[in-house]
Amino acid sequence: MLQTLELTNIRSYSSGLFEFSDGVNIVVGPNASGKTNLLEAIYMSAQGKSFKSDDGDMIARDNEWGRIDAVCDELQRVVKLKGRPVKKSFVFDGVDKLRVSPALTIPVVLFEPFDMLLLGGEPERRRNYLDTLLSQTESGYANLLKDYRRALSQRNRLLKDENLQAEHLFVWDVRLSDIGGKLAETRVDYIRSLADQISSNYQSVSGNKEILEVSYESKVPLEQYANAMLQKLKDSYSLDRARGFTGVGPHRDDLKILIDGNDVRTNASRGETRSIVLALKMTELALVKQKLQKKPLLLLDDVFSELDGKRRRLLAQTLQNYQTFITTTDADVVIDHFSESCNIIPL
Repeated sequence: MLQTLELTNIRSYSSGLFEFSDGVNIVVGPNASGKTNLLEAIYMSAQGKSFKSDDGDMIARDNEWGRIDAVCDELQRVVKLKGRPVKKSFVFDGVDKLRVSPALTIPVVLFEPFDMLLLGGEPERRRNYLDTLLSQTESGYANLLKDYRRALSQRNRLLKDENLQAEHLFVWDVRLSDIGGKLAETRVDYIRSLADQISSNYQSVSGNKEILEVSYESKVPLEQYANAMLQKLKDSYSLDRARGFTGVGPHRDDLKILIDGNDVRTNASRGETRSIVLALKMTELALVKQKLQKKPLLLLDDVFSELDGKRRRLLAQTLQNYQTFITTTDADVVIDHFSESCNIIPL
């Protein structure tokens, strides 16, 4: 449980001290009062990074350093930010660290208005959703993702080289397909777990009987993904060379969701979109808890205003099992959904 948070030169806070309950904490204030900034600081204290932008932007304007001091489960956690470009360092119970190891992170599930756009638009949104979640729950996934992006960048640079020959790419094709296979396998395994639960959650949220199906979509056959990707890279050499980038692999894959056989990326109504995203977050909470054997913090950034009364009630029932931080401009909209007391934090 996150007990206290002290901010110094963080975003809009030159200083600030906050105390939290182990249940629902409601952060109330007008627009531009620092509500999202507080959630961002909570996220950074838990995960060691920002969910919103470059870490350097966390330092308040006209300052060269910032600091976040937190107490979680009686343990001291400190994040220090210094300089531009920013250098981060950490202190955990008096021990200095240059980075946050997975063992020292606190799991977090974030629900923000931008998530309502998750189902439409570019596949990159859905890939980022998967990658952010799996970086929390799967050991080594974040490092694999970094290695993949480095190899992909190198291959794309070579594709723009006028003197490139096909054989020059072989070592990068092998490396990219090897890492890509591991990434895709991890994503597919997660989506299978997601598929087992999300349909029933969707029916609970929407009150409808439609069947929700979730799958992983790729130009690369999912069986023996690494080998199949290596062959695809060889076959697409001329095309990749002409356009100057790599056209197949996990960086081009997508999360596909169907309602009664209809693709929600192009056919979902606003109500269906809200229900699906809420069902995704409910399922994510359960899977993070199951995978890591501890409850995640739940951060809700002004999402109650995006939901109708029924969906608000269902979300309220779910989040009362977790330490939750809710931002809102209208406390009454949120408080009405809690029979038990909640901690009000006015800004």
